[in-house]
Amino acid sequence: MFLGEFQHTIDDKGRIIIPAKFREALGSDFVITRGLDNCLFVYPREEWNALEQKLKQLPLMKSDARAFTRFFFSGASECEWDKQGRVNVPGHLRDYAKLEKDCVVIGVSTRVEIWDKSTWDAYNDASQTSFNEIAEKLVDFDFNF
Repeated sequence: MFLGEFQHTIDDKGRIIIPAKFREALGSDFVITRGLDNCLFVYPREEWNALEQKLKQLPLMKSDARAFTRFFFSGASECEWDKQGRVNVPGHLRDYAKLEKDCVVIGVSTRVEIWDKSTWDAYNDASQTSFNEIAEKLVDFDFNF
């Protein structure tokens, strides 16, 4: 399980350090793709394979299913660590998430997300103000806080 929030920078070559505890859980090869809310999703290979199987079950005849599948898979990139524990984020993914310098790396259960710091701050601020409303909408999921 991925947990926590970490501040990092991305260098001019597009490399970013991922926290050591995340690197261990991600394994030697993993997948980065466009995520929702203009961040990047990073999946361990096993989780990516499971997600791929679920997405294959979407109805091909539905345009929304085709669009989402295209969005998700066309942006995906198989990655590995360099000797310093960094990952080189491909240019098209850096552009999508607007990653330039200051970044936030967060753990979200089965995946890691990489955010531009200003985008994360704005998202987080907006979510904080509506967190109670969001929790109320999710009450049907029978969470016991």
